[in-house]
Amino acid sequence: MFNPNFKITNRILNNLVEITSSREAILNSHLIPKWEVSLRREATIKNAHASTGIEGNPLTIEEVSTLASGRKVMVAKKDREEVLNYLNVLEHIAEYSPDSKIGEKTLLKMHKDLTKETLQREDYSGRYRDRQVLVVNGNTGEVVFTPPPSDEVPGLVEDLLEWLDSHETRDTNDILVAGITHYEFVRIHPFVDGNGRTARALSTLILYIRGFDAKRFFALDDYYNSDRRSYYDALKSVDQSILDLTGWLEYFTEGVLVSISQVKGRVLRLSSDKLKKDKKGQIALTERQMRIIEHLNRKGKITSGVVADMFGVSRQAALKELTKLGDIGVIRLVGSGRGAHYVLE
Repeated sequence: MFNPNFKITNRILNNLVEITSSREAILNSHLIPKWEVSLRREATIKNAHASTGIEGNPLTIEEVSTLASGRKVMVAKKDREEVLNYLNVLEHIAEYSPDSKIGEKTLLKMHKDLTKETLQREDYSGRYRDRQVLVVNGNTGEVVFTPPPSDEVPGLVEDLLEWLDSHETRDTNDILVAGITHYEFVRIHPFVDGNGRTARALSTLILYIRGFDAKRFFALDDYYNSDRRSYYDALKSVDQSILDLTGWLEYFTEGVLVSISQVKGRVLRLSSDKLKKDKKGQIALTERQMRIIEHLNRKGKITSGVVADMFGVSRQAALKELTKLGDIGVIRLVGSGRGAHYVLE
């Protein structure tokens, strides 16, 4: 079975302590639902922009945001599909592991969804590679390293997944598990293309199912995209003869700390005394209500007819959902009659 080699240095330990402190501050802050939806949406857009950008996708953050809103952007089809695929995977991240386990089917499904209509050979989507490939820096063309032979891929992936589901790993810090998996997946390089995106999406899934990023606020990929040279250098720094991941984990935990600290600053500003919406704390919403808020965040307004269509319910049931959100001060009614609609409060 895969057995990662690393040491807990003072730098890693300090990063983990500060990450834990920041995470607790975020989760215990007084946030109203529309802010939670906004933070989750921002993180999704930043992650999609960053993770595809690391591999050379030229779309700007504004263009990614436009695509996330369902509007068209005049760009190359491959670039557009890469971003849309990544957005789709992040928005449905919870569906990839309903039983909180990650198996081979999960990996293949995730890769297929990430690479749909973007590969030169569509049959390579969601299938292990059958030839040797090189890991190359998309910006400089420099060869980072040569992955294992293709015939070793299934066994190496199986070993990684067994480790990921082991009792030992369940007791290991969430961030370290995500970082170790990220590196080992890139090292194995199980697919012809899309390995980096899959590794980063896999890290996001790990942090989600382990409860670290249950609210999906953290744009971890943004840090790696901000200095791509450092990202590739950190990956390349691991000695292939002993695979000591200590240096990589120092870099990885630092990236998580920077990202989570940015979210903490934003959350603390939103939840300051002047902006608190509910002195008793956070308002819990159902999944259906969260979808209504997400629609409002994208479109600006919503009607009972739209809600009825969204969930396949009667207008009376839709109006009941909207009334509940109005009663807790999240949305408000504007206009009357046929022109009546709801907006965020």
